[in-house]
Amino acid sequence: MTADTGTVPVRSVRSAAPARGRIRPRGRTGPRAWLGGAAALVAVGWGGNEFTPLLVLYRQADGLTALAVDVLLGVYVLGIVPGLLLGGPLSDRYGRRPFMHVAAALCVLGSGVLALGDLFPGALLAGRLLSGLALGVVMAVGTSWVKELSEPPFDPRGTSGAGARRASLALTVGFGTGAVAAALLAQFSPLPEVLPYAVNVVATLAAWALLSASPETRARSAAPGRLRDDLRVPAARHRRFLFVVVPMAPWVFGSAASAYAVLPVVLSWRMPGFGVGAAGLFCFVAIGAGVLSQQAAKRIDSPHSARAIVVALAVAALGMGLAAVAAFAASVAIGLVAAAALGAAYGLLLVSGLLEVQRIAGPDDLAGLTAVYYSISYLGFFVPAALAIASVAWGYPALFLVGVVAAAICCGVVALRYRAHLPLPR
Repeated sequence: MTADTGTVPVRSVRSAAPARGRIRPRGRTGPRAWLGGAAALVAVGWGGNEFTPLLVLYRQADGLTALAVDVLLGVYVLGIVPGLLLGGPLSDRYGRRPFMHVAAALCVLGSGVLALGDLFPGALLAGRLLSGLALGVVMAVGTSWVKELSEPPFDPRGTSGAGARRASLALTVGFGTGAVAAALLAQFSPLPEVLPYAVNVVATLAAWALLSASPETRARSAAPGRLRDDLRVPAARHRRFLFVVVPMAPWVFGSAASAYAVLPVVLSWRMPGFGVGAAGLFCFVAIGAGVLSQQAAKRIDSPHSARAIVVALAVAALGMGLAAVAAFAASVAIGLVAAAALGAAYGLLLVSGLLEVQRIAGPDDLAGLTAVYYSISYLGFFVPAALAIASVAWGYPALFLVGVVAAAICCGVVALRYRAHLPLPR
């Protein structure tokens, strides 16, 4: 054992006992077993991002300030984090599928409460928290479930990394569908503050019905230990996680939020009468670029280095630079190019981070480490609120340039550990 491997704590946990909770496949198995979990990821991801293009609407129609809507955008992180940190370990203890049903129910409730925001302003805050809790649970549990359903024995033909790509793609499709559908309904429908949420309720109910077709992958423990012990995630102390994953994680959603929450607000005055639709366009461009970049992530990623993360952070720095130019020149065209670059960075970061997590984690702490990763990554959703506060003194062009420097520093930190602390093969 050497001091620089960073593998001893995780190795000792894995080798002390066989993996807990593995069960024989029952129910629908095969290449399509993961579709039920993926459908829930799409629907709940939709519910998490449907609010984003409506930021412009709430500012114009309801008179909310830029800071107020950005706080509402970020406040659902307060629901996401406990959903992640509790949902992952609890699903390791009691099984994946029960918590996926809980996530679907919370998503329906969250969208239903948000639809009342026009009548009760406090409903926006409550709905965002519920939507965040649903998203936190489904990201920690659903990502692990789809990963497990994408490999033997549930999918005998499953390949390494397929689960991470499927889960991240399902989330990204959900985020993009939610943003675009909400923008179109808010821009052109007679009930702009109600129909976007009502449609998500219907979509989530449909996805909820598919969950029972996918088999459980974790057995309920017959003699569970202390819950406090289950909430611990030893793999979070792995040096590879600390020095490679942690520096990149906030940029996952920091890049995405900058693309489809900050840039449309900064440039909305250039698009009078079409602010909500333009916000949807920015979301579509960013998420579309994210989907495409995720297809390239498999070829860029390497289990022997941090190549994919370094590339992704470099793209994030480029996107921040383009955003600075767009804000300075008040150019919608350059803004869309910046959104595409930031969306591509988001897609690369999301997949490469999940792949690193799945290589580090053992079967008994996969959901827990995934939850920790997502909790850190969702700190990026506070970027719009932070920029709104700082823009009073500095202006958005200067703040985006600060983002370039910050992304470059994180890229340098990861590059210094390019091949260090690689997890032991299993």
